[in-house]
Amino acid sequence: MMELNTQRMEDFKGIYKYLVIFIGLAFFLIFIRLWSLQVLKGSDLRRLSENNCIRLRENPADRGMLLDRNGRILAHNRPSYEVYLVPEDLKVNPGVVMEVARLLNIPPEEIEERLRTQKRRAPFKPVKIKSDIKWNELVLLESNRVHLPGLIVDVRPRRAYDYGELASHLIGYLGEIDENELKQAKEATYRMGALIGKYGVEYRWENDLRGVDGGRQIEVDALGREIRPLGTVEPFPGNNLILTIDLDLQQTAEEAFQDKNGALIAMDPKTGHILAMVSKPSFPPDIFARNILQEEWKSLVENPHHPLQNKGIQGQYPAGSVFKIVTAIAGLESGMITPNTQFNCTGAFHYGNRDFRCWKQGGHGAISLHRAIVESCDVYFYQVGLKVGVDLIAQYANEFGLGKVIGISLPHEKSGTVPSSSWKKKRFGVPWYSGETLSFSVGQGYLNATPLQLLMLISGVANGGKQYLPQVVERVENIYGEKLKEYPPVELRRANVSEKTFQMIQEALRGAVNDPHGTGWTCSLKEVKVAGKTGTAQVIRLPENFKRGDMNRVPLKFRDHAWFAAYAPFEDPKISIAVLVEHGGFGASAAAPIAKKVIAKYLNVEPSSPVKAKETENDLDHAD
Repeated sequence: MMELNTQRMEDFKGIYKYLVIFIGLAFFLIFIRLWSLQVLKGSDLRRLSENNCIRLRENPADRGMLLDRNGRILAHNRPSYEVYLVPEDLKVNPGVVMEVARLLNIPPEEIEERLRTQKRRAPFKPVKIKSDIKWNELVLLESNRVHLPGLIVDVRPRRAYDYGELASHLIGYLGEIDENELKQAKEATYRMGALIGKYGVEYRWENDLRGVDGGRQIEVDALGREIRPLGTVEPFPGNNLILTIDLDLQQTAEEAFQDKNGALIAMDPKTGHILAMVSKPSFPPDIFARNILQEEWKSLVENPHHPLQNKGIQGQYPAGSVFKIVTAIAGLESGMITPNTQFNCTGAFHYGNRDFRCWKQGGHGAISLHRAIVESCDVYFYQVGLKVGVDLIAQYANEFGLGKVIGISLPHEKSGTVPSSSWKKKRFGVPWYSGETLSFSVGQGYLNATPLQLLMLISGVANGGKQYLPQVVERVENIYGEKLKEYPPVELRRANVSEKTFQMIQEALRGAVNDPHGTGWTCSLKEVKVAGKTGTAQVIRLPENFKRGDMNRVPLKFRDHAWFAAYAPFEDPKISIAVLVEHGGFGASAAAPIAKKVIAKYLNVEPSSPVKAKETENDLDHAD
């Protein structure tokens, strides 16, 4: 028996060292695992543990309001009920998605897609399912909430534009921040899904308009249902912007356009404050605040009339006869012509192998500069252009800011084009031909300008050469009405043109509206003298036998654009305006009447009804 026990002890001693090694290795592995959980992953696991009972709820700040120059609200915030789901709470309750989809009447696949596509989402961060739900949907969700773990219905501020499409290109719109914008937002802290300014004033003044978000710390049960609040940080609203536009004037301008497309900008020429800005067709900005539907976005981007383009600063068009102002100034300042220089207009000017026509088929006869501007004689300016030359005309166009970005604080402003001999050589590699100067001298050919640039031109003439930076915001105020920023008038440039030349041009522009044969007579007012210039910009070259009265037979997309640029009162300008009607035909009949309504509204005078001889009236309706 002793020998057997001794043998067993010997056998145990043989395996003892292996047992010790095995137990030691097991404890070592347990130690490594505990060290990994406690040290390496401790903070993460603690956060996940706390998130199962303590969670943070964001409380977005109200965005600052937009008001017109008289303090009337253009954009504000209203409460909106938003629906969220917490994906982590749905893992043990997969039926919640189907039930929420049924109550909100949306496909379950859409909800699942939203839950799947959320990137860079923190654990237990809610995912938005639907915005601005209806009252009956809210009642259904709240009454079934106890059976829907992971569901959150919260009240968030939503942007509201009480006047719909009014000034939408100026005001702009909001949209959800994307990943690229999130990376670029270095100075400001945004969360994924936050609404930020994407266009217009909402975009340019984003840092002033956005507030400081708050939040709540809450305790939840195992099903994700809120038990009690633990702490709150109140949000702080953004600052308010007082814009330069006048609500009543903006409404008048929009109504004056009726169903036409184009642009209108009105400005105080002595300060640069924009009084009204219209671009047609427009768009409803609120559709972006609620997450625009795919079909809505498609209808906007595929619309051939480009409703998302601010045509006042982005549309580039031939300047037409409004550019004759520049040609006249170049001729006078260079000494190539005087106010008494006469040319004979027979209705066409033969040059090279073609006839360059005047808008008046019978011609104007012997005509000097004042009458040439008043009656917009093309033949007169063809010959002035030949005398002056392309480069000198381009020089004076640049003096008034044409061919360059003006610098208005709105995104995507275009520079237009002012051609010269060097420009053409660089662009096309061929020389400038003198025949091209004829088209250029009357605002055609390679010349392109935005409505804002022609507004600056007419304002510069009204001011004796001084041009002020166009501004759309007057000041920034906090919620207590305290002024934080102010935007005083900024003089951009003074055109290097003599006072005598300006007086000559100003008198001619007054005559263009008020003289018996002035092309801008449809803008004349009984109580106030208006000075202005009509323009008709060709879209395509029309056949030589084409008659002005045949314009309505031309397909709409090939019809001429109609221009009118003006200021009033003549003696002490308080408003300047540029109107473009796309494919409207003639400046006298399409654009000038719109300007008249806006000027009369701003100056608080009654629009007059000019009395003209019937034959004169019919003739001038087709004037440039």
